[in-house]
Amino acid sequence: MEGDITRVPVDAMANAANGALAGGGGVDGAIHRAGGPAIMQELDEIRPKVGRLGAGQAVATGAGRLPAKYVLHAVGPVYRDGRHGEPAALASCYRVCLELAAERGCETVSFPAISTGVYGYPAEEAAEIAIGEVVRYLKANAGPVRQVLFVQYGAAAYGVYERALADAGL
Repeated sequence: MEGDITRVPVDAMANAANGALAGGGGVDGAIHRAGGPAIMQELDEIRPKVGRLGAGQAVATGAGRLPAKYVLHAVGPVYRDGRHGEPAALASCYRVCLELAAERGCETVSFPAISTGVYGYPAEEAAEIAIGEVVRYLKANAGPVRQVLFVQYGAAAYGVYERALADAGL
C-alpha cells in the first residue's frame, strides 16, 4: 500500500534502523517522532546488551504512541555494488523481523522499503528480495504471522512494489 507506515495499524511495524539504534532520518526518524520517547528509552536499555547491530540484524521494542504493539528495528545493508553480502543481509532483515514478530504472537506486520533511502539499495532489487523473503517465510511457517503489508511512501516507491508483486505472480 502507499502511505505513511506510522499510521497503519498492525501488530508489528518494521523500522529501517541504523546499527547504533540511535534514531535518524527517513523512516527511522518518522517512527521515532510518531511513536514518542518511549521507543528510544527502550532502545537505550537494549543498546548496552547488544552493542552495535550489524546489517541483517534486528531488535524489538514496544511501539509507544504508534498504532502497533511492537517496532522491529532492522539494520539494512549499505549498498555498495550488490557483491558484498548486501542481498543476504537485506533478506535477513525481513526474515529476522518476521521471526521476532512470530515470537511475540503478532499476526500483522508492516515493512517499509528497508535500505532504499540513504543506504542506496536499488529499489527494484530491494523489492524483489523483500517480497521473495516474505513469501518464503509465510509458505514455510504456519505460525501467527498471517498478513504482511509493504507500506511505501510515495507513488514511485509504490509503483516499484506493485510491479515486483506482479512479477512474482502476487
